[in-house]
Amino acid sequence: MRLPGKITLLALLLGSAYAGAEELALEVEIPALNVAEYHRPYVAIWVEDSKGRHQQNLSLWYDHDMRDDEGQKWLKDLRLWWRRSGRQLEFPVDGFSAATRPVGTHELVFDSNSSVIRDLPAGDYRLVVEAAREVGGRELLRLPFQWPPEKRQEIVQQGSNELGRIQLVVKP
Repeated sequence: MRLPGKITLLALLLGSAYAGAEELALEVEIPALNVAEYHRPYVAIWVEDSKGRHQQNLSLWYDHDMRDDEGQKWLKDLRLWWRRSGRQLEFPVDGFSAATRPVGTHELVFDSNSSVIRDLPAGDYRLVVEAAREVGGRELLRLPFQWPPEKRQEIVQQGSNELGRIQLVVKP
C-alpha cells in the first residue's frame, strides 16, 4: 500500500518530533519552618552518574543581589555541590543560577532541547537536590533515574527538614 505524499510527510514530521521529546520534570518543595530567624535556603540541583561523578548543573538558587556579592560567600554551605562543581564556577552563571525561592512548591522542566540533558549519554543517573540555610541546617536528596527513558519514571523523595517533597518525572 502506498500512502499519498502529504500523509507520508506528516507521519515523518510527527515521528521526528516524538523521537526527541524526552523530558525531566521536577517539583521541589521548600517547607515552611517554624523558627525564630528564617532565611530562604540556598538550593543546588544537579545530575550525577551512578558513581557519584558530577554531570550537569540544572539549577542554583542563591541570594545574588546581596551587596558586594556577599551571597556567594554562603554557596560553600552547599558542601557536596561546592566540591563537585561550584568552586570551579564564576557567578552568576548564566542559564542556571537564580534567586532564592520562597516557601512552596517550585517546578522545573528540562526538555530534550535543553543543553543540560541534550548531551547526556545513555545510562543510570541520580538527580541531586541539596539545600542549606543560614542559621539552619543542610539536607541532600538523591533521585535515581535512567536516561534516555524507555518508559515514564516517577521518583519521589521526602525531605525531613530543609527540603519537603521532591518529585522527578522522566518522560520518554
